[in-house]
Amino acid sequence: MISRLRGEVVTRSATGIVLDVGGVGYLVNPTATARRRAEGGGEVVLETYLQVREDVLQLFGFADAAERELFELLLSVQGVGPKVALAIVSGSSPEELRRAIALEDTARFQAIPGIGKKTAERVVLELKEKLGSVGQVGESQRSEDDGKPHLVARDALVELGYSLTEAEQALAGTDPEAPPEERVREALKKAA
Repeated sequence: MISRLRGEVVTRSATGIVLDVGGVGYLVNPTATARRRAEGGGEVVLETYLQVREDVLQLFGFADAAERELFELLLSVQGVGPKVALAIVSGSSPEELRRAIALEDTARFQAIPGIGKKTAERVVLELKEKLGSVGQVGESQRSEDDGKPHLVARDALVELGYSLTEAEQALAGTDPEAPPEERVREALKKAA
């Protein structure tokens, strides 16, 4: 198993990057964060996951171990392959995804191309059990009502025409302790 590579980025393409490690070029399919890290040039360290199938070997690259761990958990969900798992991990930080799973926020997953309602529900259901049993999601151990005001504020912004990602970004700059309606007002003021 190849779990980490350290080398220089030789080539970047739409599908991946090639890392030169000791004279050997490894084609890596990176997450968005890992791709940004590789844009700087010079030496790059990527956590990796090697998928072995009977017809192909694919190497996936991650900015840190948390991304790789979440990717591996996503692969354990029925109906989620490596491309969909990579899209999920690339869409948000591992902490945000863990929070979405803990809060059963299927809308966040449905906003990712290639994921329908059933797959989003399956991801949340299966990973909530796994993350909860291991105790890896500290926020999931909060009361059931925590985080719901955030979802109310986000959904209000989505109703006003924001995309899910834009709504999350707008709310990131607001006071998380404020009531949902106040957070929406703050987000709209900053956008204006």
